Amino acid sequence: MDRPYDVVLFGATGFTGALTAEYLAAHAPAKWALAGRDPARLEALRDRLGLDVPLLRADVTDPGSLREVASSARVVITTVGPYLTYGEPLVAACAEAGTDYADLAGESEFVDRMYLKYHARAMETGARIVHACGFDSIPHDLGVYFTIQQLPANVPLRVRGYVRANAAFSGGTFHSAITAMSRGGEAMSAHRERRKAEPPLEGRRARAVPGRPHRRSGLGAWALPLPTIDPDVVRRSAAALDAYGPDFSYSHYVAVRRLPTAVALAAGTTGVVAAAQLSPVRDWLLGRIKPGDGPSAEKRAKSWFSVHFAGEGGGRKVVTKVSGGDPGYDETAKMLAESALSLAYDDLPKTAGQVTTAEAMGDALLARLRRAGITFTVVGAAG
Repeated sequence: MDRPYDVVLFGATGFTGALTAEYLAAHAPAKWALAGRDPARLEALRDRLGLDVPLLRADVTDPGSLREVASSARVVITTVGPYLTYGEPLVAACAEAGTDYADLAGESEFVDRMYLKYHARAMETGARIVHACGFDSIPHDLGVYFTIQQLPANVPLRVRGYVRANAAFSGGTFHSAITAMSRGGEAMSAHRERRKAEPPLEGRRARAVPGRPHRRSGLGAWALPLPTIDPDVVRRSAAALDAYGPDFSYSHYVAVRRLPTAVALAAGTTGVVAAAQLSPVRDWLLGRIKPGDGPSAEKRAKSWFSVHFAGEGGGRKVVTKVSGGDPGYDETAKMLAESALSLAYDDLPKTAGQVTTAEAMGDALLARLRRAGITFTVVGAAG
């Protein structure tokens, strides 16, 4: 498409948005721009980063401004969350304009509702709507994609992912998580509606299997089922791509070294989910951390993540690993920016509608992330 901008970043003045702008400043070609509702804050960010890029006005309460931004860009990426609150108008504008869209949404309900409302229109216009382009869910989606490449083709495959991380949350991530936890019933309803609307697989199966707590001896850790958006994203990639074989299943876990820590983590998570259902408690929790707050550069420099994948099929077993630095912010900004650059410039499979990172970008994005310092390695046979 011949449009003024190859990439537009919406939400650059937020914590993760500023990190994404900084990454684009170092890696993007000239045809990109910043968009937001506050010109003064955008100008301050541009000056602080020493950028020479256009500034565009865009406000989620002004659909016309979002249509203008979408029609001027090949790819629009957004860090403006919670997406359930602020995300839909930009998805709608991009689907209508045939503009590729990428976000950091880890909110299952939002992703499902956007599929129900805009997938068909995006298919018609050619827009690729790609959610979860950060730590949710690129290391897991592309990690499984990398793992199945090490296994035989055309056989049933089983993969399990084990997540470990040492990192802090920003205010925006905290608000998104609490909002999602408070809407369990709505999320389940949207999930059921989507499963009814999705076309059935013919002659194949692709499943996300919850799994059970267990001791993972190869990691020296206890594994607890991790009910995030990641297993659903992996399942959708497997449903879209024949390379995942005729019968694919994935289970997703958090890996914790000590049993008391695992018990405390499970109990704490249950408590926060319960607290999020009560409006006064939820408001109190949301008041503890403000959107826009986040960990310091020094703390982020000490943060890390790793995800081990145990894959098996056709009589073969393999263990792979995806790892990197600070997962929530530095690496998430990198993943989102590289997703945008891949959508804008790489020779990709022909897709449209709501698609996953593996389906839309696959090998091209995998290569970009490896060049950017995120490791994808084979570490041995499964234990």
